[in-house]
Order: sequence, then C-alpha cells, then structure tokens
Amino acid sequence: MNEKHTEVLIVDKVVENLHKSMEIQAAAEQLKSGEVVAFPTETVYGLGGNAFSDEAIERIFQAKGRPSDNPLIVHIADKSQLSEYVTSVPADAEKLMEAFWPGPLTIVLEHSGKLSGRVTAGLTTVGVRMPDHPVALSVIKASGLPLAAPSANTSGRPSPTSAGHVLEDLKGKISMIIDGGPTGVGVESTVVECTGGKTIILRPGGITKEALAQVVDKVETDPALTEKNTAPRSPGMKYTHYAPSAPLVLVDGDIEFFNSQIQEAEAQGRRIGILITEELQHRVKAHEQVILGSGNDLSTVARSLYDSLRTFDKKNVDIIFSVVFPETEIGSAIMNRLRKAAGGAIRKQ
Repeated sequence: MNEKHTEVLIVDKVVENLHKSMEIQAAAEQLKSGEVVAFPTETVYGLGGNAFSDEAIERIFQAKGRPSDNPLIVHIADKSQLSEYVTSVPADAEKLMEAFWPGPLTIVLEHSGKLSGRVTAGLTTVGVRMPDHPVALSVIKASGLPLAAPSANTSGRPSPTSAGHVLEDLKGKISMIIDGGPTGVGVESTVVECTGGKTIILRPGGITKEALAQVVDKVETDPALTEKNTAPRSPGMKYTHYAPSAPLVLVDGDIEFFNSQIQEAEAQGRRIGILITEELQHRVKAHEQVILGSGNDLSTVARSLYDSLRTFDKKNVDIIFSVVFPETEIGSAIMNRLRKAAGGAIRKQ
C-alpha cells in the first residue's frame, strides 16, 4: 500500500450550516471519489467510506489491516435513507429508532442487496446507525452517501477517541482526518437485532440494556458475549480488540488481592502498570498508574478507557493490571471491552 499524505482538517462543530463548510465539503469530495476519511462520532472516531463501493470498502480494510470477513456498520444522516438499504423495519426497531436516534445505537436489519457485499461480509443483514455528532452528520449529508465506518484505528488497537489517536495509527494510510475534538461516550455503539418479538444485544455499548428495556418489552443478550464457543453476530466482535502493547490482566477481587498480584509480579522482576479508579489510586502502588475515572460515575471510565489503554504504549511496562467494574448500565460495555483487550485474562480472588 503506497503511503499517502494524510491531511488533518480542524472543524468547529458548532458552526451554522456545518455541512457547507470548506472542511466538510473537502471530506465529501474525498468520499465521493472513493477515498476514505476519518471523522468523529459521539462514540469514537470512525473511518468512513462509500458503502456502495467495493473499492472504498477495500481501502478501509487495507488501512486498518482488518480481516475482510468482518461486517461494517453503515452510518446514515436521515431515517428516510433506510428504505433504500433495508427490506423492512420491525416494530421494535422503529420504537428504538424513535427513542435513541440519532445516538449510539446500531440496529441490525435485513439489507436490500444494494450495498457493497464487502460491507455485509456476505451476511443477509447489515448494521445501521445514525450518529449523534454534528461533524459526522454533516460529512454524511454533504457526501450524499451511506458511509460504512468502523473505528479509525489499526485493527486490534484501542479505538480512537481523538484525532491524535487516528494519526498515530493511520498516518500515511488515509488521505484525510476531520478533527472535531475528543469524542463524548468513549465506547462504541450498542448493537441490537430485533427478531421474533425480542431485542437481542449483540454488542453492549453507549445505550444500556436498562435503557433499551424502557422502550421495548423483551431485551436479551447474545450468548456469544459470554460463551467462548458461540460465534458472534455483531460487527467488531469477531476478533481480539482494544489491546495495548503490554499484556493486560483483569483483577477481580478486593484491594488486598489487587496489591498481592502487583507484589507477585514485582517479585518476578516485572515492571507493572495499573488501571485504577480515583477512589482506589492511593491504596495501590505500581511503577506506572493510569486513572480511568470515578468508580462512582462509570461514564467517566467509558470516556477515558481507550485513551488510558493507549497511554501504556508510551510507558515501559511488562504487564498491566486493571480493576473490574459492575456489569450493569455502561459497566457492561466497559467490561466487554476490557475482557477483549485482556484476551480473556482474568485473576479472581
């Protein structure tokens, strides 16, 4: 793959008629010509390409180094676009769109066959969402295209929550980054499928199970999220993700047990990094410490999670220990990402 000049364009997301701005129009021209462009959403930065174009989708896979048998989520700016891309919208899906679009919710629907087969990875379904970010919506609107957009990072690395993260991973691999500042939610969208009168969570994310249950009657979780031998059905769930360079181990126990794991590793001559909460930071000691946020407000942990994982790539550590979180509300998404970043490595008291 030939190295590209990666242009970074900074935009003010509160500008009136943002989709007509020079920066957004430049991004739209790149997308219409088959190039790929990184832009912010409310969750993480996405790497967008024309969802109709095999060539554009191939460029996404090449830039990320992502296996092409992994489906991509399609981003739209207006619900009216759906009728061209999907065959039907179940009643529960309609309710969820009404409640959570625009927002961090991806809904898996039967596609019409008009999108690139590279987007759907040969499946009969496609995940669609409407992002809740003025820059993302403006880029989609200005391009006039549905945009397939996985996270704008090298496959397997922590997802990007700033333009700087994108540049770290994809400089020279893509033509343009639209810098709209740091993202808000910090973890990717929740992915759901509405079939047989049930809403099934295929990937936990920015919309919690508890919030979904307030809108639709029956909400379940895909067994693939907890059972190792069950194949996942959601974009972004098939391979190991989010991993820092040093091995990550989750520590499930009280603070004394956490400290014992540090001491044991130090006795082996290893340099230790820890991911810890504000409340516990003074009760542990390690060579390097990164504070995730408050254990009493897990939205702060979600926002800083990927940046915290990336921080350790700049620190000289042999192993990283992380605290664990309750798997309720946004904690479900945080723990899903931490488990994948750790490759399932966990030590229990």
